[in-house]
Amino acid sequence: MTGVGLVGRTYVVKTFGCQMNLHDSERVAGLLDSCGCIAVEEAEEADIVVFMTCCVRENADTRLYGQASAMVSLPEPPSGRRVVCIGGCIAQRDGEQLREHVPGVDVVFGTSALAQLPALIEARLSKGKGDLEVDTIEQGRGFSTDLPSHRAQQFHAWVPIMSGCNNFCTYCIVPYVRGRERSRDFDRVVAECEKLVADGVREICLLGQNVNSYGRDNYGSPRFAELLRAVGATGVERIRFTSSNPKDLTDETIAAMAETPNVMPQLHLAVQSGSSRILKEMNRSYTREEYIDLAGRIKAAMPDIALSTDIIVGFPGETEEDFRETLSLVDEVHYASAFTFIYSRRPGTPAARIVDDTPREVIQDRFDRLAKLVEDLAHEANAPFAGQTVTSLVEGTSKKDPDMLVGHSERNQTVLFPMPAGHVASEYFGKMCDIKVDTAKTWYLRGALSGEPR
Repeated sequence: MTGVGLVGRTYVVKTFGCQMNLHDSERVAGLLDSCGCIAVEEAEEADIVVFMTCCVRENADTRLYGQASAMVSLPEPPSGRRVVCIGGCIAQRDGEQLREHVPGVDVVFGTSALAQLPALIEARLSKGKGDLEVDTIEQGRGFSTDLPSHRAQQFHAWVPIMSGCNNFCTYCIVPYVRGRERSRDFDRVVAECEKLVADGVREICLLGQNVNSYGRDNYGSPRFAELLRAVGATGVERIRFTSSNPKDLTDETIAAMAETPNVMPQLHLAVQSGSSRILKEMNRSYTREEYIDLAGRIKAAMPDIALSTDIIVGFPGETEEDFRETLSLVDEVHYASAFTFIYSRRPGTPAARIVDDTPREVIQDRFDRLAKLVEDLAHEANAPFAGQTVTSLVEGTSKKDPDMLVGHSERNQTVLFPMPAGHVASEYFGKMCDIKVDTAKTWYLRGALSGEPR
């Protein structure tokens, strides 16, 4: 990493996609900060614009192409020369071909090339118009976890524990752009968490494409349950983790979750379909019955847990019967929330080769029916909290009302409450606040502060 020639240049980072991308963006910002760059809010003010991209669904490509291409029409930046950089999964997938969609791109850097970004920018600045710097090398590169990180919230931290995926679900591009599973050293993960706690971090989210298989590559068998207990012993107040593949969620991990008090009673467990036939076509490696049994064991160990999930509607070949099985599974598991998506064809994946003639309006109707069920169940999950007191870690103010503070409960419910008179919002950021709930809506709880923040 160099970056000497970047001192004083302004930058902005725009992020699309998952939590791993959010953390990668924090590390990109930390790198540029360490080179003497200055963060700004808008691309118009920036000498360096970095797009951190996701390619899981087609609309992410479309958004990137539109926003990145628009950079060429902006007025000149303070330095007189803007450098447009594209990183993340689309960069890893497309490499130099990105120029076909974004003619004004200057730097393309892959998922393993974060540390090389300052040098790539400097190299681009030393060359003439039309040149392109590309680094999508993956082989031989480990984690870039030692990079500085510019955290969006000082009380919250993402901690990557592994990268890549070995599962090769037939609809998913991730193994092709993030590579195979690579786990970080156990002791280094724990040491990072200890340092974060010493720095005042109150909530840690452990990250991986499949955290449940953490350690299998390094230690011969998964050590995620052991890691949860070790991170719990650091004294951090809240622990969350994502993503979690059902096929690798062991009874040992369930026990660790239940027995480690700072692991929050919330779990995102993607099911994708309720049909065993479709699950097999997706290469998910579990059946409907196995998933329902797993959800039952989780709830038996943690009766107050809030389960959430991901569901794909319209996977090629899905029939009305398959879809009804998804509806019945959702109803049986009783999710607190769910992210629902219409299948997005990803070139290069096995599912992209499947011919499907299901009319779009049929798929849309199924999606709407599922969304209605998810909404009803989410309201049903929140309704009992009216009149109760929940603890919220305050993160900021509402986008709709700057006098309304917002945070999340232990079950990851969005919690809103009005700022007490005579106070300013920043007094509450990063504080644990007990909120007496007076209104329980489908997607949030609202109430009033009860007692002193801590």
